Amino acid sequence: MRKYLFPALTLGLTFIVIVAFQVAKPTPKAPIYKEIKQYSPYYLDKRFGGLQIMSKIDKNFKEKPDNMEVFHRLEFLEKEWGKKHLQLLKDRVIIVDDNRTEVTTIPISNSKDIEFIHSFYGV
Repeated sequence: MRKYLFPALTLGLTFIVIVAFQVAKPTPKAPIYKEIKQYSPYYLDKRFGGLQIMSKIDKNFKEKPDNMEVFHRLEFLEKEWGKKHLQLLKDRVIIVDDNRTEVTTIPISNSKDIEFIHSFYGV
């Protein structure tokens, strides 16, 4: 029995680590995400104590979620922002500010980007 204990514990802990990694991993993004991300007010700030979510608009906004939740929380905040500030037309995405005035227009080059905007931002 003792000779199987160490390999069983090693396999069990490896399985737990792999599952935790899969749960904490952010969703895959399309290439258009990088262009839209420039206008999103939320960003990750790397500190000695870990990652925290900050806002470009509100200097008092700071969130320090657990390491397992940080990417999911950032995605949630970006999705909520996108629902209010993105408009999708046939071949372009229009980014608007809080007053609904147009900030910029980003052209859409393929259908993968359109599907990503529908699924990620819910627009």
